[in-house]
Amino acid sequence: MNRWAFVTGADRGVGLSLVKGLLERDYHVLAGQYAEAGDELERLEQLGGGRLKRIPLDIGDEDSVSKALESVAAVTDRLDILINNGAILGDMEATIEDELDFAEMDKVFRVNTLGALRMSNGLIGPILESGSKLIVNISSEAGSIGDCWRTGWYAYSMSKAALNMQSRLIYNQITPKGGKVMVIHPGHVRTYMQGKLDTAGKLTPDESAGYILRLVDQRLDPGYSGEGLALIDYEGNTLPW
Repeated sequence: MNRWAFVTGADRGVGLSLVKGLLERDYHVLAGQYAEAGDELERLEQLGGGRLKRIPLDIGDEDSVSKALESVAAVTDRLDILINNGAILGDMEATIEDELDFAEMDKVFRVNTLGALRMSNGLIGPILESGSKLIVNISSEAGSIGDCWRTGWYAYSMSKAALNMQSRLIYNQITPKGGKVMVIHPGHVRTYMQGKLDTAGKLTPDESAGYILRLVDQRLDPGYSGEGLALIDYEGNTLPW
């Protein structure tokens, strides 16, 4: 029986690397593609032997999500893994003493928090029909209230803290039905989320995705005996909520 996974924000960076890793694990992968051009995803689709399907997707747009859900329903009624990876940064500098861009904050929340919720809500039926029943929310140490040291990053930090709460609410609902939820900080990755390559990142996208998928493998192991839900980093260390 085929195993199915969906990855949002699959155009590049960690999302693209997660797609590659899932294909290597013999999953059929549905890749949410935000950008109109996706040369690497298109190449993977051509080489994937029918196991990769690109789906146009803006998780911050309700109509786009609805169309993506229709595309999923056309190919499968089960989804083993949903990885809510898509996210945007917003302003990283402004503090409470500066002029804050609330319109931009609204956009960040629509993507980082509500975008993930739209996907989990829309796909919860196929998820609970699958064997794995796993939702993976890619969060951030920036969403940890206990470890917070910043004076800025309002939109990103707050949206990720809200994503963490969302994860707990979903966990409370689906655990009695065999559902699983993971909340993972992917590490400081060399990506283009800031509009240019973040050369200070400790990890490459492939390295971060490799860590994440190893944690997923551990969580799906029938002998798993770890915590039911925790905010963890890419090495599996628990971070304070």
